Amino acid sequence: MEIGLVIHGPEAIDSGQARKIIKVLSAKGNVTAMIAGTMGKTAVIDAHMEKVIDISRSFKPSDCIEKCIDTKDVIYLLNHGKNLQTGIAFAGIVISRLNRKDDKPIVHIERPGSSDGAVIPWNDLALEYAKIIATELNLSIILASERDKKAVLDTEGNQVIRHLAGVQPGENILVNGLVVGYATSCEVSIVTENGYITHIIGGTLKKHGVEKLHNYEHLVPVDLKTAWVKSGRLRSGNFKARTLRSCELGALVRNRREKGTEKGINAVIVDHAAEKVFDIAPGADVAVTIGDDTTILAADILYRLSIPIIGITDGDPDGVSHRTHIFPGSSILRLIPDSDDVIGRKIVSNVFMNKKSMNFKSFQELKDMVIHQAFDAIKYINEY
Repeated sequence: MEIGLVIHGPEAIDSGQARKIIKVLSAKGNVTAMIAGTMGKTAVIDAHMEKVIDISRSFKPSDCIEKCIDTKDVIYLLNHGKNLQTGIAFAGIVISRLNRKDDKPIVHIERPGSSDGAVIPWNDLALEYAKIIATELNLSIILASERDKKAVLDTEGNQVIRHLAGVQPGENILVNGLVVGYATSCEVSIVTENGYITHIIGGTLKKHGVEKLHNYEHLVPVDLKTAWVKSGRLRSGNFKARTLRSCELGALVRNRREKGTEKGINAVIVDHAAEKVFDIAPGADVAVTIGDDTTILAADILYRLSIPIIGITDGDPDGVSHRTHIFPGSSILRLIPDSDDVIGRKIVSNVFMNKKSMNFKSFQELKDMVIHQAFDAIKYINEY
């Protein structure tokens, strides 16, 4: 039997449940496991599971399932949300995006190893498979209601409202990796008009975060139907960070040149897009990161790939990340308040010539160019 296992997020990896479930499923057939999400990929590396779980591609969970529908006999979706409610809500969104949701059995395993863990069959074909895996994992079976199977969206004219589940007051509200507001209640909804966030029901808007999301004066709209929306922190502290050795980097960094060659170095810019860092940076020798949270998160991920950073920060992190690991040789510039975006734009324009990547003679040349752009705003520089 050909089995597809789609894993979402880091918690199922950090808890050890993914490893256990892969072993259980491997006794039934050939398992193809893949992970969705940047922090999930990071967790796979930390758990030494990159040869077992595919981290070479960047797909949404629904895309992973769609690909499995073509080639697999049964598909399992493994998630570990903050609680059962958020997990079922997440799966409901994923399933609602499928074009062929009833073609193959789709079994959802939520929060295994927890007191409220459960198995949810998402179509009639999945029921027998769900019963078997629930017994083997000692989990209960929950049948998804029609409400669960509907996307958590309301649309009216040009307005789209996306409802969040399992939110706690005080948590960050993130859209595509950027903090756009803060929860003030347990019932939170994000509202857009013509693709632009106008307010948050049950929360307060972070204007600067919304500006970043819509790319400032470029006013790029966001589709709440497909956007990655999350509340709270990106990952718990239940892990030990790992740096891949050169022989372990494999396809992730197949394009990186040997350091110290006369061709110089390749640098990339990560401008408020830390959730895309696995797509942006693997072939690079160094990354310039713009923004406090972007620098914290990107530095932590790139530590796994042995890539140093030059970070641009001004001391206003939202606290979305866990503890940070920074690869030796990195430099982080601390600027005066409210200046990282301004300096970031200068670096993008004057150093990278509005390109996503550039070649430089050396790390020092790039660092000197960055410092020159930021000189009047620098408070101090931390070297690692």
